[in-house]
Amino acid sequence: MTAPRHAHETDNGRYYTDPTGGPDLVSVTNVLDTSVNKTRALAPWAVKVTLEWILDHRMEVARRAITDRDALTKQLKQIHKDARDTASDLGTLIHKAAEKRLLGAPFAVEREVAPYLVQLECFLGFWGVDIDKHVVAAEITCLHRRLGYAGTADLMVWLPTGEDRALELWLIDFKTSATRSAKAVYPENTQQLAALRYCETVLLPDDSEQPMPEIQKAGVLNLRAKSHALVEMPAGRDAHKAFRGALVNALWHHAAPSSYPALLAPDQPVPARWRNFRKVA
Repeated sequence: MTAPRHAHETDNGRYYTDPTGGPDLVSVTNVLDTSVNKTRALAPWAVKVTLEWILDHRMEVARRAITDRDALTKQLKQIHKDARDTASDLGTLIHKAAEKRLLGAPFAVEREVAPYLVQLECFLGFWGVDIDKHVVAAEITCLHRRLGYAGTADLMVWLPTGEDRALELWLIDFKTSATRSAKAVYPENTQQLAALRYCETVLLPDDSEQPMPEIQKAGVLNLRAKSHALVEMPAGRDAHKAFRGALVNALWHHAAPSSYPALLAPDQPVPARWRNFRKVA
């Protein structure tokens, strides 16, 4: 995940600072991370990554299961976390390189990023994208002050997808993966795009503002090391309504106390270590 200029981390995840001095705005991805249960997708992946490591190191595992069981257990629990962090770091590098390419800025291509940028170039070439003529914005912050959220759009670009190849303005979010199919998307990707699509305002690099451009279509550009795919997503008002429900849920969770007082009966003694309690009168 990239780090937009006005974004900052809190105990409740990422929020954006409003440069006009208004209340902080919860990030779109923070809302979805809080409200969407991702264990159904992540748990099988974590098992797969750990199992592959065990099979690749089966002799070591067999030996350490007898001689070094505690340390081995700790290491096995960490494997999927390290893999997740590595993938996240690579995704950040790819996003940064893609932003510079789309803005025409100079940048050095790191070895692990290069295959993904090749696929970005393929996408631009197949669709006839001239970055000077067709790219409206890259990595631009979008605000919805009235609803209290903000996010960053990876790309706004004109593509010839209309009738008779007429240009239409697309909102595109980049997704990277070393293992998933180039056609694979998650349902919450639709909500993410809808949340950005229906923002009120965009912030320019000098913190001046403009109205959010009228987006005609939205999609995910999956970048893989050897392939890519643009997947159109139905990021309309229904998806935005669903996101608004997720937003209410996320803000409730962020504001909720992390503990509540235990209720003791009138004659019940207070346990020695209890500090947060209330007795019935």
